[in-house]
Amino acid sequence: MNLAVGFFDGVHLGHRRILARADAALTFCNHPTTIFAPDRAPRLLMTPADRLAAISSALRTPGGPVRALDFTPALAAQEPAAFADWLRAEYPDLDTLLCGPNWTFGARGAGDADFLRARGFRVETVPFAEQAGEPVSSTRVRAALAAGDLACATALLGRPWRAAGTVAAGKGLGRALGFPTLNVRLAEGLVCPPFGVYAVDTAFGRGVANWGLAPTLRDRAWATPVLEVHLLGTVPDALPGDGAAVAADLRAFLRPERTFPTLADLQAQIARDVEQARNA
Repeated sequence: MNLAVGFFDGVHLGHRRILARADAALTFCNHPTTIFAPDRAPRLLMTPADRLAAISSALRTPGGPVRALDFTPALAAQEPAAFADWLRAEYPDLDTLLCGPNWTFGARGAGDADFLRARGFRVETVPFAEQAGEPVSSTRVRAALAAGDLACATALLGRPWRAAGTVAAGKGLGRALGFPTLNVRLAEGLVCPPFGVYAVDTAFGRGVANWGLAPTLRDRAWATPVLEVHLLGTVPDALPGDGAAVAADLRAFLRPERTFPTLADLQAQIARDVEQARNA
């Protein structure tokens, strides 16, 4: 049995090179920096549930087992030798361990592929995938999204980034303007792309979405950011209700969020956004 190890945030092209050669994966529920450097813990590219599902789908046999450990202070303090002993006990049929070139483990990050090889493990270090001459990494994807560079983020991920969250009750204004919306609050801890209007894909079809506070509404603006998705095709009779899990894949950035002088000006701009999204 080949076992892939890593956090795999985003399950980007580099991660998939590792996972495609593995039968199972070992990861963590929470990012390790939440324990040893919480002030530097990154915003994540995927919800935990989406990440685990994507890891499983990317294995050599899609749907293979994924084990997620809680990264605790005790685990962070564990000596590398203890982790090696744990691996032997938990995976007695382990043939090859697959990891990235920068994978470390154990207290102070003192364990690595060579540490395990010296203890009789067969470890294969899979080289980084590259894009535009640089290694593909979750850090690069986060930076691209934060800068609003969807083309770069999509190239690194091998697919559009998915804004996952839950349905939020709307204000009814979109419907009054002729552009009803499905409103999504992004999951806690996800990366935050720039406020603006995006062409998106959803489980219900293509859409155009405003991500932000809807400042034109002034005293009725959102207190925290919301992704307001207007579906461009036939809208299903039943859409998910408040609190239901939903997601939208960001396909293209159309324009920054703006404050318009009047609702009529906003309505006219949304009509232009709709046409641009259809062709994006």
